[in-house]
Amino acid sequence: MARSTEKAYDLSDAEKRDLIKLIDLGEPLPDKYRFILFADKREVELVWNGKTREVSTAILPFQTLEHIDEPRRETRGNEELGFDLGGRQSKGWTNKLIWGDNKLILSSLKSGALRQQIEDAGGLKLIYIDPPFDVGADFSMDIEIGGETFHKEPNLLEQIAYRDTWGRGADSFIAMIYERLVLMRDLMADDASIYVHCDYRVSAFIRLLLNEVFGQSNFKAEIIWKRTFNAGSSKGLANKLPANTDTVFYFVRSERAIFNKQWRELNDGAMKRYDKVDGSGRRFKWQPMATYSDERLAQLIAAGEARIIPSSKYPIYKKYLDESEGSAVDNLWVDIGQIGTASVERTDYPTQKPESLLERIILTSSNPGDLVADFFIGSGTTAAVAEKLGRKWIATDLGKFGIHTTRKRLIQVQRDLKSAGTPFRAFEVLNLGRYERQAYLNVSGRLTGKKRADALAKREQEFRDLILKAYRAEPLADVAFFHGRSGSRLVVVGPINLPVGRLFVEEVITECRKRGATRVDILAFEFEMGLFPAVLDEAKQKGIDITPRTIPPEVFDKRAVEKGQVRFHDVAYVEATPRYDAGNPLSLAIELTDFSVYYSQGVLDAITAELKAGKSEVVCDQGRLVKVAKDKNGVVTTSVLTKHWTDWVDYWAVDFDYESRKEIIKMPKNLGVEGQLPGLADPLEFVEFEERWTGSYIFENEWQSFRTRKDRSLELTSAPHTYPKAGRYVVAVKVIDIFGNDTTTLFPVSVG
Repeated sequence: MARSTEKAYDLSDAEKRDLIKLIDLGEPLPDKYRFILFADKREVELVWNGKTREVSTAILPFQTLEHIDEPRRETRGNEELGFDLGGRQSKGWTNKLIWGDNKLILSSLKSGALRQQIEDAGGLKLIYIDPPFDVGADFSMDIEIGGETFHKEPNLLEQIAYRDTWGRGADSFIAMIYERLVLMRDLMADDASIYVHCDYRVSAFIRLLLNEVFGQSNFKAEIIWKRTFNAGSSKGLANKLPANTDTVFYFVRSERAIFNKQWRELNDGAMKRYDKVDGSGRRFKWQPMATYSDERLAQLIAAGEARIIPSSKYPIYKKYLDESEGSAVDNLWVDIGQIGTASVERTDYPTQKPESLLERIILTSSNPGDLVADFFIGSGTTAAVAEKLGRKWIATDLGKFGIHTTRKRLIQVQRDLKSAGTPFRAFEVLNLGRYERQAYLNVSGRLTGKKRADALAKREQEFRDLILKAYRAEPLADVAFFHGRSGSRLVVVGPINLPVGRLFVEEVITECRKRGATRVDILAFEFEMGLFPAVLDEAKQKGIDITPRTIPPEVFDKRAVEKGQVRFHDVAYVEATPRYDAGNPLSLAIELTDFSVYYSQGVLDAITAELKAGKSEVVCDQGRLVKVAKDKNGVVTTSVLTKHWTDWVDYWAVDFDYESRKEIIKMPKNLGVEGQLPGLADPLEFVEFEERWTGSYIFENEWQSFRTRKDRSLELTSAPHTYPKAGRYVVAVKVIDIFGNDTTTLFPVSVG
């Protein structure tokens, strides 16, 4: 609720006694005393259940998953960027596409090592966000698989985030967006602006939150966007008016904020006012001349371009239609419609906004070369428009499918700009990865020695227990190496902060042979690239059946674990073959020859049993995508959606020299609490960072092929790549499937 603090009241003796008693007991004070005791704060404030002014101070390093830069032959005209011999960007700002929780991302951007890059790029000048403001939103979508359309539901992580956002209704939504707005404000440059997109469901709350975070004096406009050109359907709305508008609140960081006046084309009514035609056929209208010099007026009158009207305060002059800038854009935007079904920019992503909407916002509140950001990027509209308009950008999203949709869209923008000879920037795909998982352990840095080790061991044990419960495995208390049992199979949970590699698998094999065990499941968040299937074949030769399974992010949600909603996925396998060029010993191409997917293998029966009448679900069984439907009478039918392994592949890419670029992260050195930073006025001044090699390399995307809404074809052989010299190289091939999950394989090649 909103409450005014305009007037202060004196406390009575009884109220003073009550306050002292409550303080002695450590009890919270009634809400009314906050406004009485702190009456000097004269403003209207939004109050909600559980309100706190605390915001995240976590500083987590970003992992670089992929670096994408369409090679350029022409490098002139953009001195800021350097280029290597392959025509790739080698210096300057690299755009950021970040997957993860934007609260942790914002906190890490604000106080982490990337903050210095942001400041070196001129600071963050503009933020546009379109948060999930619709409590009844449907974030499912239709995707095409093997020539058929499949209705994709949001993944469980997105559902959990949405449930957390709206779990307590407006209270939880306001708490979520309030913390993020504070972090955004602290990240913005002094001349920056923010645009927050919402609708009638939350617009009242959002306006008051923005007033509190940015200050009423920094409010610039309440933009009303009419989403469609028609009046909207009134079907099913007999007792209310149909909603056909959204609201975009426009605030600034200070009065120094960038502002570029925008113009729209004249409408029919304004065009009709140009009702005169001169001798050359040019249309014009007579318009009062408010400012002029006597000399200039005399010249215009002599040329027949102006005249004096005795009854008029001002002389009038000819304003020509072909010289009109149009009409100034105000806060009512009725000239931008929703994306048409046949539009080339349509991605079929829910909540996608038209590029013309973002173009107006970016042109209004930023200049070429400025840095803009969107922390709920969805299908990537803000990033795509920013790239086309010559702006730098940061884009983040929680949904992996949204990140993948944006990646494809931005690669296409790079290709289009390259074809047009227009400069563009490289971008990198980042996440918080294992460091985000480490933040869940959150052992206090104030503990030392044995106490810290004991606390960490306890948290890790609790974490493993949660994973085993999600996997529906029975914990083993008497075995040092293995952690649980699922039926006749042993279960071991890999390290939380590191990928499972060959040494770990070899240790599993050794422990199995000690116990005489022949079947084991390895659960891990990450597996080293290129680890499978060779290592599994080696295990089979020793009589041990190993099944590696990926721990999904949903395991962090205890409610999902309790309800048995968490699904573990078997590792997918990529098979690619080098194709050498007989005429050029330094050249080769890569052919994608197989992709095997075993998501949710073995759960078909369980899902069928749990399926409610009249519902359907899609599950992977034995490498096939199967749609299971149960009619109202309980009759179950199944149909296979994937007819060929290529139906699984949405995107694949090649790095022809994978080990050429090490992944270096910057870790904070002087944190008081593990992963946490006390509130500092200027984090750049206090935090020291040190560089570390993660032991991994960055995937340099040198060639890619992917499906689009308009073109469902896929190239299965890459363009040939020519190496600079003879030698042995490591090739990495990455495949992203139709659900946005990626799998990478490595293999050596020799050229020359």
